[in-house]
Amino acid sequence: MKPQNLTDVSEFLLQGLSDDPDMQPLLFGLFLSMYLVTVLGNLLIILAVSSNSHLHTPMYFFLSNLSLTDVSFSTTTIPKMLVNLQTHSKSITYAGCLTQLTFFSLFAFLESLLLTVMAYDRLVAICHPLHYLVIMNPRFYGLLVLVSFSISLLTSLLHCLMVSQLTFCEDVEVPHFFCELSQLLNLSCSDTFINNILTYFIGAILGGVPLSGIIYSYTQITSSILRVSSSDGKYKAFSTCGSHLSVVCLFYGTGLGVYLSSTVSSSHRKSAVVSVMYTVVTPMLNPFIYSLRNKDIKSTLQRIIIKKA
Repeated sequence: MKPQNLTDVSEFLLQGLSDDPDMQPLLFGLFLSMYLVTVLGNLLIILAVSSNSHLHTPMYFFLSNLSLTDVSFSTTTIPKMLVNLQTHSKSITYAGCLTQLTFFSLFAFLESLLLTVMAYDRLVAICHPLHYLVIMNPRFYGLLVLVSFSISLLTSLLHCLMVSQLTFCEDVEVPHFFCELSQLLNLSCSDTFINNILTYFIGAILGGVPLSGIIYSYTQITSSILRVSSSDGKYKAFSTCGSHLSVVCLFYGTGLGVYLSSTVSSSHRKSAVVSVMYTVVTPMLNPFIYSLRNKDIKSTLQRIIIKKA
C-alpha cells in the first residue's frame, strides 16, 4: 500500500464506540448527559471555592484547578464525538486530530501532576502542621501549578511533533472515538520504534513518578496519623485525605484498566469502550466525590443555591 505524507491526509475517520445505527441516538443522549453533568459539577466546585473566602486555601486552590482540568479534559473529546453522532459522520480534520491529541495529552498529564501536588499538600498539612502556612504560601502553591502546566504543555507538544513527522497509509480509520496517540502510531507506515520508546518513556516518567510521589506521601501521612493517640484526631486527619485518595484510585485505576485491556484484548473497539471510564466517567465523578465528602463545599453550594432561589 503506497504511503502518503501526513500533510497529504486531509482527515481521519473516528470509528467511535458502535457502528449500529440504532445505538447512535442512545449514545448521543448518554454522552451529552454525562458531559453536561461533568461541566456543571466541576463549575459548581470552582464557583464554591471562588465565592467563599474561607476556601481560599492551597487545598481548595488545587481542587479548583483540578475541576478546571476535568472540564477541559472532557471538552477535548466529547463535543467532537457528539457532533459526529448527530451528523452521522466519522471524520475529523488533520488539524483537528493533532489539536485533539495535543490537548488530550496536556490535560491528562496535568491531572496526574495536580493529584501529586495535592498529595504533597496533604503531606505538609498533616505531617508538618505548624509549618504549613509557611511552606504552602501563595507564591509556592501558584508556582507548583504553573510548573505542572508547563511540563504537561511541553510534553503534549512533543507528542504532537512526533505525530506530525509520521507518514500514513491510505487507511486512516482510527478505531477510537478520539485521536489517541497509540492508535495513530498503529496507523502509520513509518518506522515507529523510536516513537514507541519515547511514548513509553514519557508515560513512565509522567505516570510512574507522580504515582510514586503520591504513594510516598500517603505512606508518610499514614505513619503520622497512626502516631496520633486520639481516635477523633485520626478520623479528622483521614477525612481530609479521603476525597483525594478516592479520586487518585479512580484516575489511576481506570487508566491502568485501559492499559491492561489494550494489552490483553486484541479488539481496539473494546479498548475504546474501556477508555470511556477515564476520559468521561472519572471527570464526571470527581466533583461528586469532593462535594459529598466535604462539609465546606456542601454548605457553600447550599448557600449559593438558596441565594439564587
